Amino acid sequence: MSRVVLAMSGGVDSSVAAHLLTQAGHEVIGVFMRHGEASASACRISSDEASDSNPLGLPVLAGTSMGAVSTGKRADHKQGCCSATDAADARRVAMSMDIPFYSLDLQEDFRKIVDYFVDDYLNARTPNPCVKCNHWIKFGKLFDYADGVDADYVATGHYARMQHTEGTAQLLRGLDDGKDQSYALFGIGRERLARMMLPVGDFKKSEIREIAASLGLGVSEKKDSQEICFVTQGHHSDFVKSRRPDRVGTTAGDFVTTDGRVVGQHNGFEAFTIGQRKGLGVALGTPHFVVRIEADTRRVVLGSPEELLAPGLEADQANWLIDPESLPDQVSVQIRYNGRPHAARVKLNPADPARFTVQFVEPQSAVAPGQAAVVYDAHRVLGGGWIVAATE
Repeated sequence: MSRVVLAMSGGVDSSVAAHLLTQAGHEVIGVFMRHGEASASACRISSDEASDSNPLGLPVLAGTSMGAVSTGKRADHKQGCCSATDAADARRVAMSMDIPFYSLDLQEDFRKIVDYFVDDYLNARTPNPCVKCNHWIKFGKLFDYADGVDADYVATGHYARMQHTEGTAQLLRGLDDGKDQSYALFGIGRERLARMMLPVGDFKKSEIREIAASLGLGVSEKKDSQEICFVTQGHHSDFVKSRRPDRVGTTAGDFVTTDGRVVGQHNGFEAFTIGQRKGLGVALGTPHFVVRIEADTRRVVLGSPEELLAPGLEADQANWLIDPESLPDQVSVQIRYNGRPHAARVKLNPADPARFTVQFVEPQSAVAPGQAAVVYDAHRVLGGGWIVAATE
């Protein structure tokens, strides 16, 4: 029916997405995006591979075998994505379905994701690299490659839904509330919605695993990727310091309470995020949370659960999937990936269309600068932006 470029990560979701698309009669081109930290050269192309055997002009997966790949993981290794093992898994699935399979080396492009991640932490913000990756790479660079091979659509294994009706396209929450990933897709360009496919969004995760098992796919029980793909072991703050060795020691400072009392010292504010309670290293007798991080004073401010509440927020870098002037009076806003949307009102900034404010019907806890604020009307994603600050 249509030519579809599918992002294949080697996981169960994108693998079943490949099956669903081929069953629907589409011509599927599987693409593995190599953009993590250095590992096996799974995506390098040799001069021998740049030949007539590659009619679509994309680099062919090299450096992996059809058998098991040794991971060499440390005991504290986290389940990420984009490794040589994942590339081999994706290739194996594509071959079993007779799908052309290519690998895109996006390490150069991905460096700006890593830089953003590091810089945000060093500016006392809490970054969300997975959301940025979707905007910049998965539904950014991938569309560029799709255009290069005359593909009609780009598809992924995200748990969200596309509704195409009468020339319009809407992004909706996935059917499985526990796995919904629509939050991570709010920043996709509105003009690209019509060319998106999200095949697994109409299923529950358990159903996707059942389909994979029925097809005999070796990835049917593969664990979900839940960690930052480029922080494969240790704490994220260790990664930040390794990337900015000149800043080691310059972010250390005091723990203080909201009334200004110094209660301890920390080795760097990049190790903390708004709402954090565990791992603070200070005992105050009652539960205390990180309520504010000050890059200029290097203070990590601790407070009670009540002091963590905020009635609203300010956001910038807005991306709207509808005409923002048609925003409903009452919407819901989600402020973290694994959170739930909360009833709110959104007010646009007439002087700056890239900014807006949110006023919650009830105050919300742990509004973290650097995270996304995504606006919904029931199940439909209307757009969103990036939290600048909580409001009082």
